Parts: sequence; C-alpha cells; structure tokens
Amino acid sequence: MTEQRVVSDSSQTYDFVVAGGGIGGLSCALALARKGFRVAVLERAREFAEFGAGIQLGPNAFTALDYLGVGESARDGAVFIDHLIFMDSLDGEQIGSIDIGEDFRHQFGNPYAVIHRGDLHRSILDGCREADNVDLFTQALVTGFEQTDTDIRVGVNGAGAFRARALIGADGLRSTIRAQLLGDGEPRVSGHVTYRAVLPLEQMPEELRWNDMTIWCGPGTHVVHYPLRGWELFNLVVTCHAHATVEAHNEPATPEEVLPWFTELCDKPMALVRTPSEYRRWVLCDRPPAEQWTDGRVALLGDAAHPMLQYFAQGACMALEDSVSLAEAAAQRRDDVAAALVIYELDRMQRTADLQLGSRMMGRFYHATGAERRVRKEIMGAMSQAEFRDHLAWLYGHDVCRVARQGAPEPS
Repeated sequence: MTEQRVVSDSSQTYDFVVAGGGIGGLSCALALARKGFRVAVLERAREFAEFGAGIQLGPNAFTALDYLGVGESARDGAVFIDHLIFMDSLDGEQIGSIDIGEDFRHQFGNPYAVIHRGDLHRSILDGCREADNVDLFTQALVTGFEQTDTDIRVGVNGAGAFRARALIGADGLRSTIRAQLLGDGEPRVSGHVTYRAVLPLEQMPEELRWNDMTIWCGPGTHVVHYPLRGWELFNLVVTCHAHATVEAHNEPATPEEVLPWFTELCDKPMALVRTPSEYRRWVLCDRPPAEQWTDGRVALLGDAAHPMLQYFAQGACMALEDSVSLAEAAAQRRDDVAAALVIYELDRMQRTADLQLGSRMMGRFYHATGAERRVRKEIMGAMSQAEFRDHLAWLYGHDVCRVARQGAPEPS
C-alpha cells in the first residue's frame, strides 16, 4: 500500500479506481482488494477522515464488515445497546421497544450496535492501509473520466490522470461521477433539518442515560440519543420540518436556532435538547431511485448511487452491502468488468430503491400527528418481540448478507 498526495499522472494501470475516501469508497476498495484486484482510492481532502458523530450498525453491516476482515475492529469500538426504544415526545409514554439481545442476534446472525462514525471509518481505513494492493491518494479531486473499449482514464486535479479497467464513483451526494454519468441535476432538498451534538457523559441528563438507541417521536420532529465510545459520550440528533430549501452540511448552529422547533416536547426530551451549547446543522437531501448506475466501465456506489434520508439508519449500511456485491460480481466476471458492473447494478438496484422510498415513509411514521400518532402507538404496542423481528427480516436478512457471510474470512 502507498499513501500519498497526487501530483501527476499515475505510472500504473489499476484494476479499479475508486473516487471518494469515505466509508463507501474505502469499503469498496477493501472488498475488491480481498478478491485480488489492484485498487487506487482518490480522496479530495488533505487527509482521510470522516465528519459526523454516531452511526447505527445493523446486523447486515456487521456481516459486510466481517467480509472485509475488519469486523472485530469495528466491534471493539462499538457500544452494544439493549433495545431500540420508541417514545412519544408529547406525553413521555413508550410507543414500543425492540429487544436486540440474544434472540435478535440468533435470528440475524449478528448484533445491532452504535459506533462513532470516525471509529468505523478508521477501522476500514486501517484495513486498506494493511492491504498490499490498495493505494491511497489524498488531495486528489476527480474531475471526470474518458473510457475506451479497453480502459478508462480518470482526470485528477484538472491535470493528472489515472488509468484503470474500471471506475467506481463513491464520491457522495454531489458526485462528480454521477453528474457525468447521469446528468440528473441537483439532489432533492427534503426540507428536514438535522442538528447534531456529542455530549460528554457528565452532561447527559442522568434520567436519560440508557443503554438503548432511543427515538422520541413528535409532530414534525424527533430526537435520538445513544451512548458512544464505551459510554464516554452520548450522541444527540434532533430533526425537524424546518422547510429548508438549501442544502447544508456540517454547519454551526446555535441553541437559539434549534430550540424553537421543539417547544411542544415534554420535559425529559426538552431538557436534553436544551443541553448542548452548540450544534452542527445538516439539511437532509435524497434522490428518487435511479434507473441506471453503470455505463461501460463506470459504476456508482453508496450515496452517489442511492442517497437516502436517515430514517432507517441504513445509508452507510447500504454502502457496505454495495461493496460486498460489487466485489463478488467482479470476482465472478474477472475478465469482463463491464458485465460485472451490470451484475452489481441488477443485484443492488431494487434493494436500495426499497430503502430510499421506505426512508421517506419512515419519516412520516416518526413525525406522525393526530390519528396517525394514535394508530402508531396501537400498532407498535400490540406487537410481540417475534413479530418485531419478523418485520425486520427484509432489512437484516437480505441475500447480500448471506453472500457476505460466505465470503468472510475464517475465524482465527
């Protein structure tokens, strides 16, 4: 492995060039490397890093991480919570609770956990650094591509170029690769605004220090909290229908901006929302499902292919699944990369479309009002734990998880 800044043309031809060094790009590179392919990862920033705070990892994510050979590292940095709890933020009553203990793990083959996004990114990055057939490049802005019948030329920094058999665009919501490949314009601004903060344990209200992933559901709002980093920190995410029309990403926000959206909350969640002295602001964006992700030697992955709202907590999980699927397809059709990319596209398109559309619907579930709020409580309150698990089987028991498990390394 080499790790360096791009200054000129690459001297070699790679099997794959991956645009983007986030969770999706690095997991893609590592999955391909495990199948014996030579991969270059091009990251536009000065260093490989991940912004944000907590992230939820379902059993499908851990299956993919095991496939990558970094499952144990990710587990070391994760907090294994006891329940997924849904609370009503108006009256403070519980809507429903999903036990994610032994029976849940047995059914889906892996746990549900929470982790700091930076810790997850670091686990995958370390895997790439240890791989002899992954080269990592920073300050490498991908500006476009040209492909022929035999290879593809990837423009970098407006001057240099990389040559490869294929290019994977894992360069996020505003993907340069997608813009050239599909030309489908700007992402859809949902109008929903999320404010995030990370609290030291001592700042977390004592009555809310639960070893659970907790969601306080309210009219047009919801509040999420859970522990991180061995209970040193708590992740706090508050979301509202602020009717935003312009995208925002990791911008500073004051409590004075945040609090007016949450005045209807009952005492416990309201006290939590008042706690941070500063927040970071995101305006949530997505796209409708695309009908095409590939063209010859180019394909999209992760948010570049299927950006989705946060309500199923599956954005990063889908990128991990994408990586498994792509690596398996590439290994099956090692001598025909274009055919491999088509197999990958067909394998992933319906799955991720379900999540894109379902995430929009789940936002309505979280933010229900009036009669919908009452129906939500009646439905969840009547469900048994077995019924909860069965309702989640489509999400955590998908075929790509079994493919990943078959390709995971043998336990040491």
